[in-house]
Amino acid sequence: MLKALGQVLFTGLQGPKYTTAESKGKDYEIRTYEAATWVSVTLKGTQGDAVMKEGFGKLFKYIQGENDKKVKMDMTAPVTGRVEPSADPASESSFTVSFFIPQEHQADPPTPSSPDVVIENRPEITVFVRTYGGFTNDQTVRAEHLKLVESLRRDGVQFCEEPFYRVGYDPPFKLTNRRNEVWLLQSGRA
Repeated sequence: MLKALGQVLFTGLQGPKYTTAESKGKDYEIRTYEAATWVSVTLKGTQGDAVMKEGFGKLFKYIQGENDKKVKMDMTAPVTGRVEPSADPASESSFTVSFFIPQEHQADPPTPSSPDVVIENRPEITVFVRTYGGFTNDQTVRAEHLKLVESLRRDGVQFCEEPFYRVGYDPPFKLTNRRNEVWLLQSGRA
């Protein structure tokens, strides 16, 4: 467990492969991620921070050997949270928290032991990305999401407002140079 936690202190963690395209604005990036295998858990809640933490815990158990092969896997980055907001702000939203499966397990990932945790084969996706630093929380995610929406509208770009992704690259104990992102899908992609 310490090895996996310690890995997130260092740069160079495995992550999904992507290419970038030129964007109309300097305040966001366009990325196309290759199809890849992820491990995911979907939870409901009104507080995104709490749901992301709970989802991270379930997925961390998977990479620590709670799977059919009892194999431990390295931590990867980023951790994504696909957010499908409820129509009523007082109701629970759906959050799908995901870890990228390391390259050596992409073709044949271990089956999760927990029935809540699933292997997800994500197709290629194109996303608009807004990057920001510091510690993040529900309010920051909301503000950065709105800034990205405003930038894309300003530039006349076709995108889907929902679902959106909240994305993190750093452990909670990393104090400086933190990297967070919000992603919106290119229109026509879910």
